[in-house]
Order: sequence, then structure tokens, then C-alpha cells
Amino acid sequence: MVDALVVGLGNPGKEYARTRHNVGEETIALLVERAAAKLKATRDRALAAEVVLGTRRVLLAFPTTYMNDSGIAVRALMRRHGITEPGDLVVVHDELDLEPGIVRVKLGGGLAGNNGLRSITAHLHTQDYVRVRIGIGKPPSKELGADHVLSRLPLAQRELLDVAVQRAADAVEVILADGPDVAMRQFNGL
Repeated sequence: MVDALVVGLGNPGKEYARTRHNVGEETIALLVERAAAKLKATRDRALAAEVVLGTRRVLLAFPTTYMNDSGIAVRALMRRHGITEPGDLVVVHDELDLEPGIVRVKLGGGLAGNNGLRSITAHLHTQDYVRVRIGIGKPPSKELGADHVLSRLPLAQRELLDVAVQRAADAVEVILADGPDVAMRQFNGL
């Protein structure tokens, strides 16, 4: 049994590595590295590592489904690890509605067009989980949305997102140690 589940969203496969859409996955990889652990394949369609962050036992996970089916893995992981409260789930994801590099913490709320969040909400029947949102900015037009989230970035933007991933990992650690309200006060005012 674990106290919390932290899931980073993205798409599996090398072709999606380091794209805007995979900043959630990058955050999980950083948290795993900080905990000196390793992600391992699970039968729940995810890579996961059980770690201790502060005083809490936490499962860090990255679904190996595509983003649009993230809820399948999240629901299975929650069941297997005895997570019953939506507030014990933290989802780290990319956010078109935030400027690149901005990190915000949110408890519940809408889906902002994120298909990973839509899948999780559909499978859990609630939106009341904690989110760590990493801004990736909007594409020039709606028609370019898929290209925007799935393409590799120019170096300056990539460096900006690398810093944002560090801040997102810091935000997850504050959420787990002190709760989402403290994390919102600490990260949402910057």
C-alpha cells in the first residue's frame, strides 16, 4: 500500500521523448532519479517506482498507454495500490493555456482540452485530483495543436521547459509534504 500516486502524462516511445506533450513523464523521471530509484514495467500498463518522499510512501508512475488512454493505467494503479481518495492522486501534465515554462498547482477543475485528463476523469468518475500543470503555450492556430504538442522544441524553449520540469518536481514534493494548498500558495504566485 502507498499513501499517494503521482502520475506523469505523455506518450510512450522514443519519437515522443522531449516533446511538449511529455513534460509530465519527464517530471516523473526526475522524481525517480531524485529518489535514487528505477522505473519498472507493471502489469497495469505503466512504468512505476515505489519511493519514500519525505514521510510518505509514494508510487511514481508513467502510463505506457498513449496519452488519450491514461485513465486505464491510472485506475488500475489506484486499485492495485489501495488509493481510494482522489486527493491522493497527483497528475503532472502539459498545459496549453499557460505560457511556456509556467508551473501551476490546481485541485480539481476542468480538463482544458487535455485528453489525458479527460481519460483519467472518465475512468475515475471525478475531477477532484491534484494537478501540476506545466505551461507549453498555445500553437499559432488550433489546427496545429497536435504538431505543437508532439514536435521537438527549439533550444531556448527546451531549456525553459527543463527548468519548468525541475519546478514541477519541486511542486510535487511540496504537495506530498505539506498539501496542495501550501503548494498552490508557493507555486501559483510566481
